[in-house]
Amino acid sequence: MTIRLLLADDHPVVRAGLRAVLDTEPDFTVVAEAATAEAAVERAAAGGVDVVLMDLQFGPGGMHGSAATAAITTRGGEAPRVLVLTTYDTDADILAAVEAGASGYLLKDAPPEELAAAVRTAAAGRSALAPAVAHRLMHRMRTPAETLTRRELEVLELVGEGLSNQQISKRLFLSQATVKSHLVHVFAKLDVESRTAAVAEARTRGLLRR
Repeated sequence: MTIRLLLADDHPVVRAGLRAVLDTEPDFTVVAEAATAEAAVERAAAGGVDVVLMDLQFGPGGMHGSAATAAITTRGGEAPRVLVLTTYDTDADILAAVEAGASGYLLKDAPPEELAAAVRTAAAGRSALAPAVAHRLMHRMRTPAETLTRRELEVLELVGEGLSNQQISKRLFLSQATVKSHLVHVFAKLDVESRTAAVAEARTRGLLRR
């Protein structure tokens, strides 16, 4: 059985490198490439794709890879599997991708054999996680009282972007009281007393991108 692949990445050199690696596998066929997340969603909807290799970060102002993943996987039926292939291994990125329905999460420095195995695993409908990613998820499961929830990470990401509580409440459609409540929990879990310290500590722990 041939596994038909769609490569979604905004860097032509990355797509070319992936194609070169994947073309060496006898059961893989790269049927399309997409330079934007929007184009990936459109091409996936057209059919004839089994697995989408999806980057997370595209150009400024465009759809995020996690949003594209959700748009692809929620179609149901013959929707292709999505294997996230990115340079980011933060909790915020991993959780967003997994909750969006990604079948796997791999880092771009993965060796070719690991990438090929992940593609086959995803195509078969099973979960394919890089060892480092699996470790982070297991740690979250083992220490639920210490780990930040997806919503807390979203709030903290926006704090890191310099948004006020009022701006965060509008962006996430939450009340300002709820935003404050999330920040209180974040401060307690990270053992900090300020917004700046919370962002710095989260980046140090690999919860947010630096």
